[in-house]
Amino acid sequence: MFDQIFGLPAHPLMIHAAVVFIPLLAVGSIAYGVVPRVRPRIAWAVVLLAIAAPAAAFAAKESGEAFFEAMFGGGLPEGPLAARVQEHEGYANPLVLSTFGLAVSSLLLVYSSRRWGRVTTAVLAVLTVLLALTAAFYVLRAGHTGATAVWAR
Repeated sequence: MFDQIFGLPAHPLMIHAAVVFIPLLAVGSIAYGVVPRVRPRIAWAVVLLAIAAPAAAFAAKESGEAFFEAMFGGGLPEGPLAARVQEHEGYANPLVLSTFGLAVSSLLLVYSSRRWGRVTTAVLAVLTVLLALTAAFYVLRAGHTGATAVWAR
């Protein structure tokens, strides 16, 4: 399911959703948590991105595993490419987990700002900002190491 889209490898196509939705969720959830006056205008976007970003991260990870299997048959490539591929692959699980955590905290933050008190909302805002920075770090590292693995000579 995650190996090809219209005969093309799925991973190079699916990663673009992750590198768009995850940073947008990070920025949107930080804005939502830190700037209360924008909350009514961006709540819908944060909720939609909290659904799309973890799905994109999961699809990128799964398609990456299928791509690795198709390219190398499950074994590591030779030479310096092996180290680059392993480094890139090492960011997959932390990226998926941090994005999922950010999505949950963002959804709780949106709910909290409408239903719960200021203290709970403030605590969730701090947690959301920390998770947003973590997810942004991992998407940048995964993207950079993936590009290096493909394009470095």
